[in-house]
Formats: sequence, structure tokens, C-alpha cells
Amino acid sequence: MSWFATNGLTIFSGNSNPDLAQQICKYLEMPLGGAKVKTFSDGELQIEVDENVRSKDIFVVQSTSSPVNDHLMELLLMIDAFKRSSARRITAVIPYYGYARQDKKVAPRVPISAKLVADLLTVAGANRVITMDLHASQIQGFFSIPVDNLFAAPVILEYIKNDFPGENLVIVSPDAGGVERARAFAKRLNAGLAIVDKRREAPNKAKAMALIGDVSGKTAIILDDMVDTAGTVTEAATVIMDKGAQEVHACCSHPVLSGPAVERIETSALKSFMVTNTIPLKKDAAACEKIKVLSIARLVGEAIIRSHRGDSVTSLFV
Repeated sequence: MSWFATNGLTIFSGNSNPDLAQQICKYLEMPLGGAKVKTFSDGELQIEVDENVRSKDIFVVQSTSSPVNDHLMELLLMIDAFKRSSARRITAVIPYYGYARQDKKVAPRVPISAKLVADLLTVAGANRVITMDLHASQIQGFFSIPVDNLFAAPVILEYIKNDFPGENLVIVSPDAGGVERARAFAKRLNAGLAIVDKRREAPNKAKAMALIGDVSGKTAIILDDMVDTAGTVTEAATVIMDKGAQEVHACCSHPVLSGPAVERIETSALKSFMVTNTIPLKKDAAACEKIKVLSIARLVGEAIIRSHRGDSVTSLFV
């Protein structure tokens, strides 16, 4: 048994991303904690923890991905179960934070859903949150408990360096909101920078209008934090190729990939599409030859180790 397991650290998982939880446990050389998530005939959830957690440091791995509400409720009920079982500390490990896109009032009489989810997690009994690539970094301020917002950058940068060595690269932001992220990648890769001017006509509908920057004769890599219906990234790929790029690829942290996303990717100008496993791929996405998956298990595992020991996690923020 590993040092971590004998020193009060236990990792549990809901139903949203059990494979990632198993990979994290493999990295830490410890077993996954036993917990059952059952469902009554009317859809009501029931949580049962199969082992003693009194005075232990508990980490619950659960992405609030599709079905978002079910997985969020699972997480809240698991946290409550551990709190009522006298766990010493409960950390919600949320690789993908659902409702993050609703972080401000964009119209009259609408909720700030990201703030409500933060309140729910806190009231349920979470003492700390570890998440990754929040859609809006200010969401950390919605919590009254510590939040570690990790970045998939180390994993993605390693992939780009290994798969595109010495190539004439340009990093492309698919919209103005991602420029800072794209600039940071371009600087570390000694690559060029370009920006797609995107006009969103309605939710999940975007039209790419123009390209700022030079991509002619270069290998372009579109960088985004989240891809949902893939309208933005595929429109951007078309514009980039029309401007004379040699080839175009895409990378993202969170492969939501809902609706027509996979079909759009398959028929797009994208040569490849790299994603991480913050969200497990659905069958159609897993079968798509263009989509490649990189694991964040080691990165999250290191964050868990350092949180458990009380060490700094600053070096994980590339």
C-alpha cells in the first residue's frame, strides 16, 4: 500500500469520469475508494460509502459533464455523505466545471449559474476545490473556500512539441476571449499568433468573419478551452485554410462535443483535434479518427499529492 493510502488520503469517484479517477489512483499507487451511486425508479439518487472515512482526507473526482444536472447532484450528495461520516477534509476534484459559461448577467432576469453551483458545493460541505481551465477565471472568486484552477497547458504543450518539432507554427485564438491563452502558448513555442474575429449570432451559433495575423504557408493550431458544438473551431479552420495555411489542427481542454460536433469535426478542414480527458468521449467521438485524447491524470494526481501534504501547487501552473 502506498504512503498516501496509509496517511489518510482516499480518492472516490462518481459516475461521470471513472476512468480518469482510476488513472489518478494508478499514478498514486493506491486503490479507488468504494462508493455506490444507485438510482430509484423515479430517478432519485442514493449514495452509499462502503468504507470508513472518519478523519480522512477525501478527494472526490467528478466532472459535471453531460448529463450535467445528474452528475452535479451526484457530487453534492457524495460530499454530504462524507461530511456526515466525519471526514477530516473534503476536496471536490472537478476537471470540468459545468455551468461555467454562465458567469455573469448577459440579459435582464437571468441567473448567474456558475455562482449558484459554487454556493451549492460549499453548502454541501466541500472544503476545497481542484478544477481545470475554468471558462472564466473569476469564477474562483465565487467561492468562499480555496480553489486551485489547474491548466492543461503542460500536457498540451508537450504534445505540440513532440508532434510538431521544428515546424513553422502559428497559434490561433478562435475568438478575442482566448487571446491571452494563445499568446502564452505562442511565446513558449516560439510560434506566431493569429486571432479569428468571431461574431456570435445566438447561443451555440457562431460565424467566423475575419483573420488577424499571418498563417500563409504555416501549420496552424487552434487553441480553445472548451469545444461544445464545434461551430466556432470548424468555422475558424475554414477561414485559416482560405488564408493559405499549409494545414490546421486544434487543441482543447474540455471536449463537450454535443449535438452535431463530431460530424462537423469529421467533415471540417481540421487535420487533427487533440483533447484531454476532463470529459470522457462519447462513442461517436471516440470512433472519430481525427480526435486524439491526452490524459491529465498525472497533473491532477500531483495537485492531489501537494494538497494532501500541504505543499505548493504553483509550479503546476504553466
